[in-house]
Amino acid sequence: MHKFFTSAENINSNEGKILGDDVKHIYKVLRLSEGEEVVLNNCIGDEFLGKIKSISKTEVIIDILEKLDVNNESPIEIYLYQGLPKSQKMDLIVQKGTELGISKFVPTITDRVDVKLKGEFKKLDRLNRIALEAAKQSKRSLIPRVDEPISFDDVLEELEKLDLFLVPYENAENFGIKGVIKDLRDSGRLDNVKKIGIMVGPEGGFEEEEIERLKEKGAYIITLGSRILRTETAGFTATALVQYELGDLGGNV
Repeated sequence: MHKFFTSAENINSNEGKILGDDVKHIYKVLRLSEGEEVVLNNCIGDEFLGKIKSISKTEVIIDILEKLDVNNESPIEIYLYQGLPKSQKMDLIVQKGTELGISKFVPTITDRVDVKLKGEFKKLDRLNRIALEAAKQSKRSLIPRVDEPISFDDVLEELEKLDLFLVPYENAENFGIKGVIKDLRDSGRLDNVKKIGIMVGPEGGFEEEEIERLKEKGAYIITLGSRILRTETAGFTATALVQYELGDLGGNV
């Protein structure tokens, strides 16, 4: 069954309205027609089963049949601080990160970010659209947000607001996610970890000074294994490991 997101103001107890690009997609690509059932999400986590009442070129009206008891969000919130990559890699990072359950993407300017990217990052509209489409495809209950790029110093300030901060680093040895989980369990902090930051360097990696500053702020500097991963792969891998250990990947049995 097809799922669509629309602003909460467009839904009441009896009727919902779909506007924008989805309208054309509904009648021209999906070729849905009156009477077909769809799922409508109000962008703040509530979902409704509905039936298409009418379709025009500007809006689709949905009769609300019932509110659904559905929540496909992870019990943890993951914020990916991604060192700005070159080319279209951020598109892939947002798409796949959304599927894995990341709550927010924060493009980050570190020392080794390409100089041109520092002043030319103008992709937020497209990246947020990619997040929306990936949220539909993966049946997310919430759409993750892609923020404006921030500086490394800004990341250090945000770090203090999170319960856990992980930094995959190619020069880290032996200590990884398993060690972090053991440390948290031994200290009695594991059950209180709900907001998790993951910071990934750009293609050139991190400067040693950046790693030292992150350590001073309480970040865990971890390894993802013996093989060096690309910047667009490291975030996926770290997210999947965290979701497996603390989130909702892997099942309940």
